[in-house]
Amino acid sequence: MQLTHYTSNFKKQKHPITIVCDNISNAPNIGSLFRIADAFNIEELVFCGADITVGKRMSKTSRSTEKYVNHRIEDDINAVVHQFKSTHFIIALEITDSSLELSKFKLDTNRPIALVIGDENFGISESVLQQCDAIVHINMYGNNSSMNVVQATSIALYEITNQLNS
Repeated sequence: MQLTHYTSNFKKQKHPITIVCDNISNAPNIGSLFRIADAFNIEELVFCGADITVGKRMSKTSRSTEKYVNHRIEDDINAVVHQFKSTHFIIALEITDSSLELSKFKLDTNRPIALVIGDENFGISESVLQQCDAIVHINMYGNNSSMNVVQATSIALYEITNQLNS
């Protein structure tokens, strides 16, 4: 028998993870980030950029999770990442010439995690990458070298929470 929201046996567990979004402005992506933030029960979503709107366009995708997922909007991602530097282990999800494959990355910290994810078109800015403690990527096996930011975030959260829970 298929289980519902009310009959599943999932144990509620808060994860010490904050997602920091570098200029993610697409309403369906914002809505989906709320859903995935709720699914993994993370600490906070921080949207950084000038044209970020948490409104009606994203609410269809979010399924009302914006009502209880802790979130905020900030203008300057560099200032946000700099603020987290003293308290969090900062991981960027980006393909670079020195990034580590996510499946081989071993989390070795007692600090909370700040997972930085990038803009739909340009990824994470170089100035932010330079502030990160680790840069990880998801191996791609097809012709494309990237995937949707929400799909990539879901995969990264799955791997990171598995490591935190083991």
